[in-house]
Amino acid sequence: MKDSDCVEPLDEIIRVMNDAQGLDLSIFDATFLRKAIDARRLLHGLKTVAAYGAYLAQEESEALELGRSLRITYTEFFRNPLTFALLEQMILPGLVEARRKSGGGEIRVWSAGCAAGQEAWSMAMLLDERIGSDTRTISFRLFATDLSESDLALARAGVYSAEEVGNVSARRLRDYFSRKGDSFTIIPRLRERVEFSVYDLLDHDSASPATSIYGDFDLILCCNVLFYYRRDIRRQILDKLCRALSPGGYFVTGEAEKDMVIRHKGLSVVTPPAAVFKKTPGSSG
Repeated sequence: MKDSDCVEPLDEIIRVMNDAQGLDLSIFDATFLRKAIDARRLLHGLKTVAAYGAYLAQEESEALELGRSLRITYTEFFRNPLTFALLEQMILPGLVEARRKSGGGEIRVWSAGCAAGQEAWSMAMLLDERIGSDTRTISFRLFATDLSESDLALARAGVYSAEEVGNVSARRLRDYFSRKGDSFTIIPRLRERVEFSVYDLLDHDSASPATSIYGDFDLILCCNVLFYYRRDIRRQILDKLCRALSPGGYFVTGEAEKDMVIRHKGLSVVTPPAAVFKKTPGSSG
């Protein structure tokens, strides 16, 4: 799809979706938006974006489906091995040791755009392993958020297929899941440490999920979310997440988004190959 062929039809689609769904498509990255529209257009056998726009204006159900397609997210347990290795071997041990030296307390983590929960549960496993039996003085709380109620329902259920837990080691499957046939369910002890809730990263009236009360996170993960949005929208999201980090806190993004974050004021790379950043001293976000 060439820019010259789709600017006006794309604007019309944006208008139709705003009227029909109250959804502002202009916030999305243009390339991502065009690919999503093309996928729906081809599904219906329509030859042009203009033809799809006309179809969209007539079919309310299609407006719903296009909206859903723009919110589809995907994640896996322990996705991006390099990132999780760095978290397991360096970042989390450092956070736990700092808590021990200060007399204990709670380690607070936010998984933003958690989809069906695999990322949040992966982090909960790592934290549980690192803290071990030292739960009298050190604990952790993980806040996981998404826009999709249906994804959050799956995350809260914590039930995954054998294929979905393919990246989980045999030891962790034994320690953190109960198995029934080919279904694996997160154990109650881990569930007590994770709270799932709806949250819009573009909400200008709040700084962090209401369930977290005051933000101040030691670690924030926002993976495979930023590349959906325009550059200025990404900056707004990153500014908000930086403000929610505690001094010296860590920020994790997807490997494909590392270059989008690397020049953001207030964040510095921890180890260049991995998409893990640290809040710089004196930064307010």
